[in-house]
Amino acid sequence: MQVQTQLISPRYGLSVIGCIQDAISGNYLLTKHGELSREDALQLLASVNVTDFSRLPSKKMVTGREIFSALLPDDFDYESASRSGEKVVIKKGTIMEGIIDTKSIGGEGEGLLLRSLHKKYGPAKTIGILHQIFRLGIEYLVRRGFSTGIADEDLPQEARDQIDQLLHQAEEDVSLMIQSYKEAKLEVFPGRTMRETLELKILERLNKARNACGQVIKAYVQDKNHAAVMILSGARGSITSLIQMSACVGQQAMRGKRIEKGYRERTLSCFKRGDLSPEAHGFIIHGFKHGINPKEFFFHSITGRDALMDTALRTPKSGYLYRRLANAMQDLRVEYDGTVRDANGRIIQFAYGEDGIDVARSESGKIDVQRIINES
Repeated sequence: MQVQTQLISPRYGLSVIGCIQDAISGNYLLTKHGELSREDALQLLASVNVTDFSRLPSKKMVTGREIFSALLPDDFDYESASRSGEKVVIKKGTIMEGIIDTKSIGGEGEGLLLRSLHKKYGPAKTIGILHQIFRLGIEYLVRRGFSTGIADEDLPQEARDQIDQLLHQAEEDVSLMIQSYKEAKLEVFPGRTMRETLELKILERLNKARNACGQVIKAYVQDKNHAAVMILSGARGSITSLIQMSACVGQQAMRGKRIEKGYRERTLSCFKRGDLSPEAHGFIIHGFKHGINPKEFFFHSITGRDALMDTALRTPKSGYLYRRLANAMQDLRVEYDGTVRDANGRIIQFAYGEDGIDVARSESGKIDVQRIINES
């Protein structure tokens, strides 16, 4: 049960121990466009217990990629992609291109760089490198400075105008859909009633508008915006959170549908009976930074309460299910003939996992035949 033996999950064969939060943000900023003097770079590496500085180039200014590369073994090769889809290439322990983010050094099923290190060098050396990578991200942020505040949710007027136009266009499109429904001209989806089709089309259009707002925000946020850095690096949060704070909270849904229940033929007493507009069924057009009105607050509370109840009710059920499953499987073992049997010798599976592959020792449960050929 040593920590280094628990680095790779036996469930999906990827790293479950990795960097989080500030460590990811720090390494992301360092490898994206970090540049330090050689003296500062030496101090930074010394602070994470690096004693061999021969990998660091002998020049006045050193890039963040060169500093990060000093932590890697000099015979290590790696190729993957970052969260943004940008190629990440490491050859002979040196980052040739790309940015280090949660896809490379994160935990919980990410950390592909850590998985590759574990496969080639084993758990003990990988844990040591991970510790240095984690410290490097933290120490770099301490020296650089990193803080976030409510101003990170501000947008330039040009971006605000584009978002207002997108939301206004979405409202107009929904009004046309409602008009077509009232005139019985709406094209019905197979197996659905006209009302169900209308609800699905409205939900799709409003979600599309919110996603379009996200693209506008992405185009205007910069690395000076530390909230965006946390999201883009995968350290914390999501673009959806930034959309809800900066642009609009969006459609509040209950079990995959717009909010329907409330008073007779209306969701709240302040709406007219039969009102099908987005506003009357849970669409929050304002963002949290701007502030939401009382009607929007009611709708947001409805979905918040539903999520709270779902969490409270699901937790004991899943816990008890796991307990029963663990007790039922505690006498199972893999025999020398490859079958899975219980204490009485009864066959449960003819091959472990139906394919005989130990997921913890494979790449996501698959055998990479090409890699084996290349390394042989």
